[in-house]
Amino acid sequence: MLAELACFEQNCRARFPITDAIYNCPECNGLLEVRFTESKLDPESSKRVWRERRTSNQPLDQSGVWRYRELLPFDGQHQHVVSLREGNTPLLDGPRAAQYGGLDRLTFKHQGFNPTGSFKDNGMTCGVTQAVRLHRQRVACVSTGNTSASMAAYASAAGLDPIVFIPHGNISYGKLAQALEYGARTLQVEANFDQILALVRVLADRLGIYLLNSINPFRIEGQKTIIFEMLDQRDWNPPDWIVLPGGNLGNTSAFGKALRELCQFGFIRKVPRLAVIQAEGAAPFYDFVRTRGEFRSVPDPKTLATAIRIGDPVSWPKALHEITASNGVVEKVSEQEIADAKAIIGRCGIGCEPASAATLAGIQKLVRSGVIRASDDVVAVLTGNVLKDPDYIYRYHTGQLTDPEGKTLESRFGNRPVVAPNDADQIAKILEAKI
Repeated sequence: MLAELACFEQNCRARFPITDAIYNCPECNGLLEVRFTESKLDPESSKRVWRERRTSNQPLDQSGVWRYRELLPFDGQHQHVVSLREGNTPLLDGPRAAQYGGLDRLTFKHQGFNPTGSFKDNGMTCGVTQAVRLHRQRVACVSTGNTSASMAAYASAAGLDPIVFIPHGNISYGKLAQALEYGARTLQVEANFDQILALVRVLADRLGIYLLNSINPFRIEGQKTIIFEMLDQRDWNPPDWIVLPGGNLGNTSAFGKALRELCQFGFIRKVPRLAVIQAEGAAPFYDFVRTRGEFRSVPDPKTLATAIRIGDPVSWPKALHEITASNGVVEKVSEQEIADAKAIIGRCGIGCEPASAATLAGIQKLVRSGVIRASDDVVAVLTGNVLKDPDYIYRYHTGQLTDPEGKTLESRFGNRPVVAPNDADQIAKILEAKI
């Protein structure tokens, strides 16, 4: 399908060529999004083609993003695609999590099965592919972890020079290690995420670096495919709710856009409600939706869920539109609620990073308040792999996890390792006592 870049602001709607290397509208500084100018898709035949591609050995078909390329803005440009066979992430039932959250049933869409362990790969394959199309040699991002890992991998796979900017001392080493391993030049800046993003915007313009944070509209295009694949896996039967963590709100923007397009093009007739869950110490979007006054950033966001430690999310205008369009809600949860929910998800045999567990914590609150019914069909998106934050896991289960204010969190579902002597009889007693 033919596409263009368009200003998201209702009072502007300026349009630009799909090949312009811009992130905000030059006319009004509003956010940009990709808009399709024509659609020639037949929903039923497209669904059959996409299903058939699952068994294909062609590289594009093996990607859970590029399998749905007819709904991506790269017509005639597929020779530029940079793929690590991203997507292809499972839907997993979590019965213990459902019981904990107050639901009859709960399904997780686990993006931690991606090549670098997070949903960022869905967006980064499109973002880096656009960089190649524009003949850019250097790409950059500001990251609290997952974005840096993903960008470094995809940029290196494409032969580009990845540059990562991170807040000094505010990143999980499990994530930083990936960026280093994939060859990214890494700068630890003594500022928070939002301050560094403003700095990098200036550097990108000055040095011709292509920016790959979620403000990049092509990142959003790739992240749309999380919804395409989810619905394909459900035989195109939409759930009642899709619950996701809220940090920079790129996924909220992408999911809502995907659902609107699928409805517009006739793939679905029902649009699920979106529920965005933020951490209490980094919840500007929750505060804004609750008061509907002026949007106010959080100057010093605080949460152990580093993937959503964002105080000034650039995508909030898009996210607001998608929440409104889907009759969705926004909730916030505490550090204790996130930590406990994460342990419960683990007891389903499903590991995830802390930010992912905000979904289950939010579900529990929304069910208790009557917003979500126990019988509702709910899909919660887990954004990252369990090994992204291993120190968090160990500290929780051993009773050493402290919140950003230094308060020790309760290890309500802890699983502390036991020191045992080299004695079969003594170990037998320990195991019998455990039972």
